[in-house]
Amino acid sequence: MEPGVEPLPPAPARTWGWRRARCPVGLLARPWGCFVFKPSSKKRRISSQTADYFSEAKNDSEDSGLRFATCQLLWKQINSETEKIQEELNKQLFDNLISFLRQSHSEFQTKKTEWMCRMKSSEIPTAALVLGVNVTDHAMTFKSLSEVLQDNVTPYVVSLQAKECPGIKHLLQKLMGQLMDCSVDVDSSEEDECVNISQKKIHCSMASLSKWYENVTKKTGSETPSKKRTSSSRHWQSPPIVVIFKDMESFTTKVLQDFIVISSQHIHEFPLVLIFGIATSPMIIHRLLPHSVSSLLCIELFQSLSCKEHLATVIDKLLLTTEFPFKLSEKVLQVLINIFLYHDFSVQNFIKGFQLSIVEHFYSQPLSVLCCELLEAKKRVYSLSHNQCENIRSLPSFRRYVESQVSEKQIALLTEDSFLKEVTQELLEDLHIYHENYFPVLRCLHVFTTSLPKYPLGKQIRELHCACLGKRVWETDEYGSAVQLLRMLAKAELVAILQKCVEIFTSSSGKQFSNTVEKLGEFLTRFQNLEVAEANEAQDVCVSSQKELQKKMDLYHLQKTLLELKESKRSKKLTKFEMLRFEVVDFIDSLVRSYLAPAEMQTLNEVVYFHTANTLREHLNAAPRIALHTALNNPYCYLKNQTLKSDVGCISNTAPDICIVYKLHLECGRLINLVDWLEAFSTVVMAVEGTDPDSVATDQVDEIIHARFIRAVSELELLGFIKPSKQKTDHVARLTWGGC
Repeated sequence: MEPGVEPLPPAPARTWGWRRARCPVGLLARPWGCFVFKPSSKKRRISSQTADYFSEAKNDSEDSGLRFATCQLLWKQINSETEKIQEELNKQLFDNLISFLRQSHSEFQTKKTEWMCRMKSSEIPTAALVLGVNVTDHAMTFKSLSEVLQDNVTPYVVSLQAKECPGIKHLLQKLMGQLMDCSVDVDSSEEDECVNISQKKIHCSMASLSKWYENVTKKTGSETPSKKRTSSSRHWQSPPIVVIFKDMESFTTKVLQDFIVISSQHIHEFPLVLIFGIATSPMIIHRLLPHSVSSLLCIELFQSLSCKEHLATVIDKLLLTTEFPFKLSEKVLQVLINIFLYHDFSVQNFIKGFQLSIVEHFYSQPLSVLCCELLEAKKRVYSLSHNQCENIRSLPSFRRYVESQVSEKQIALLTEDSFLKEVTQELLEDLHIYHENYFPVLRCLHVFTTSLPKYPLGKQIRELHCACLGKRVWETDEYGSAVQLLRMLAKAELVAILQKCVEIFTSSSGKQFSNTVEKLGEFLTRFQNLEVAEANEAQDVCVSSQKELQKKMDLYHLQKTLLELKESKRSKKLTKFEMLRFEVVDFIDSLVRSYLAPAEMQTLNEVVYFHTANTLREHLNAAPRIALHTALNNPYCYLKNQTLKSDVGCISNTAPDICIVYKLHLECGRLINLVDWLEAFSTVVMAVEGTDPDSVATDQVDEIIHARFIRAVSELELLGFIKPSKQKTDHVARLTWGGC
């Protein structure tokens, strides 16, 4: 180092950039230097507000800002409800885990014989948490679990993932790093990362972890009584160290074995509890670990709620309610359910799809400004502009409504905005009443049909909901077969179902169900009276039959009596129970026909229902091959550059290199000659550069064009369209065929 030049201090790991150092002329010969650029604490200025994107929709309106605010408020309420659902569903599971931790911790504190025996055998308390195959939902569950444990049990909670722990040293690094809330030194030749912790380097080992825990607990015990009471109110005394393996199946066997064996040797020094996150089956523990290692674990099994039950709860709280005005049409809901059932079983992805539906609805539908609470929607109707009134008149459902009115009212609806606003308020209120009546009757019908064999209308209420949204459910064959089966229900089943229906209608917000509750209560009373009447009737029949037998009759009267009995058996009359059962089924059928009309038949349903299923399918269930083909064959579709427009079948000379190479490769057969391909590419590129291809010798290709061709071909190989061929060295094999 030259005199007068001070060495640079070591810089922390931040954003790096390359810049030539400012120095005297004599030092210009020095090489380039690497300097640190600290990121600015100020947030970057956003050029345009997010709400401005709503004004760029196809159906532009002056209410874009209000629509955006309404969309944000609605999603905030829905997101809060989903978090509440998640917390309620996980409460039982988390309570069981906490009780398991409490039991293990109490045994460590009291030094019971059982714990001493466990220490002698070096068993580690282990919770096997089976969460199911919906892996994308596990992160949310573990995040909630960590928060619950840190709030109520122990501050020492560590979450580990397999991708972060390829070896035992990396696992210990992550373990101690999260416990001490910093990075620590790894004694490894591969990675040398160290940060000063109290001006000392701490090596990752169980001995150092044990020493650290002893020091931490001593500090906690030496605190003032007030601080001690505050900490003990949240955490236990001598809190355990909880290590969560989020994806146990992904961990290598050697890492798990080494960690368990090492931990078992120090289990008597500090309380350690393991939690294994399992997606498949608890048997994976015994497949990954040999008996000598698994015997070091004291395993207790915990099962989370099924993802299907979780989805049913989400649909019940978010869709089958009048609390939120936004609704999904039958096709959109079917798209989300199919993605759930046939792709990932992820409830979080279902909620994200629901969120995307909300954004798309408020973005593409100008009248979504009225998709809010009823009172607020009525107020907003008065402030609608003439263009918005025209948007209402253009709705298909409103057109049907206008056609059903008398001619004078039709003229007023189509010409007078003030009259239209008054009618719109009434229609919005009718739509709200429709939903208040729809959901209780839907639940009642589901209670009736869910007990039928083979479930003609579906086992889950979401299936019945989709059937009712799409068409008149009472006109389907499935509904007819369900009604026939309902006419054969036993009395005990029918009474239990009627009691559930009374509870549903009693708790509903519909104002028209008071008579329905009275009618159902009357049916229940008649069923109770029917039991007494049947008992008395049976007793009367026995008495009359005994009297008939005691009578003396000749052969003619005996023959006549037998013929009457035979005829009565042929033309059997319905019993009182059967007549009452038919009456109950007919009453439920009348409720279905009155209140379960399809949503598309309701006027102004476009205001609150999202119908564009194709848009949702394109975003959530994308086809990568079609997207790649479209991007490479027609780059204008994504880049929106006017110079990239070209006729079908033509190769644009202004397209990116990979697009030119892709179109040329579509014209080739199974094997592609690289020399011919390069010449064709050179011809197209020279055309765009204004050079005459005939003036250039065929055996001389510009080096830059050659390099561009090589890069484009390499990109096609990376995308999987071609591969090298062993048959001919100067050829490549094509891998894709047919239309996309």
